[in-house]
Amino acid sequence: MRWFLLTVFLLNLLHLADIAATFIPKQQPLMGRVLPKAKAAPVLPPSAFLSTTYYLKSCPNLESIIHQKVNAWVQKDSTLAASIIRLHFHDCAVRGCDASILLNHPGSERSAEASRTLRGFTLIDDIKAEVERQCPKTVSCADILTAAARDATLLVGGPFWEVPFGRKDGKFSIAKEANNVPQGHENVTSLLKFFDKMGLTFVDLVVLSGAHTIGRCNCYSIQQRLYNFNGTGKPDPSLNINYLNSLRKQCRLSSNYVNLDVTTPKTFDVAYYTNLGKKLGLLSTDQLLYSDSRTRSLVDLMASQPEFFIGQFAVSMVKLGNTNVLTGKKQGEVRQNCNYVNY
Repeated sequence: MRWFLLTVFLLNLLHLADIAATFIPKQQPLMGRVLPKAKAAPVLPPSAFLSTTYYLKSCPNLESIIHQKVNAWVQKDSTLAASIIRLHFHDCAVRGCDASILLNHPGSERSAEASRTLRGFTLIDDIKAEVERQCPKTVSCADILTAAARDATLLVGGPFWEVPFGRKDGKFSIAKEANNVPQGHENVTSLLKFFDKMGLTFVDLVVLSGAHTIGRCNCYSIQQRLYNFNGTGKPDPSLNINYLNSLRKQCRLSSNYVNLDVTTPKTFDVAYYTNLGKKLGLLSTDQLLYSDSRTRSLVDLMASQPEFFIGQFAVSMVKLGNTNVLTGKKQGEVRQNCNYVNY
């Protein structure tokens, strides 16, 4: 009897298995099947590999070193703040933020005509020397220059922003590339195209131009506006007549310097934008931002909304500092001396 029941049980199991099989689709053999293509992993931009905690363990005192050095130098010479910001821009504008502007050899960006008025190299060298003493072969010159520009901005009343680190230093620097950096006489279309190549927008153009609220310019750069604008033999008609006469007195020698912001040259504020509405822009590229319909409304916005300008300046400076950075192990190096590539 037991054997009979066991046999019936087993037959029922086999019957259920046959029924189940009719509801389960048969697997096709691999050969001849077209498998769906796996989705390619998204390619991240180099800036995605930067991090505010990059040196947290390898050089924990880095930001303190940079801030103390920048503060000491700016206390001695307040004009250095604007110079460091400008040096950072010139670096990022050529080959990205890779410290190529710091390389000092014949034919380098630093030797170009467009770079002849750049300053702040000694300050960066001073920072690098101390960083190498405390954290040898660890921190790139590109990261130092980027953070120094932030601290320089902060020391003259500008905003603070977190600087993501992890840039590598470039090994190439070519003078003719540096001569493509805007020199203060380009039209707005040319400026927009230049910024677009850097991955920056018209908003970034107007906002970063606001750095001219501090700093100076040599008279050589504006001589044409004062006497022979565009070969007409006359001064630039977009210059306020009283301002024109004042500039002519200050610029009797082309080697003299004048303030970029005629009203509050040592304060990081929106007076730069207010001045443009009064025809008090020193460089023609500044004044054209107000003349051009594509940028004028934004100039007016900055002039009327100081808090918006301060906040957006920080955003645009982060974008600038992330321009075409080198982050891969084979893309660049960490220079031991900012003036020379490693041997």
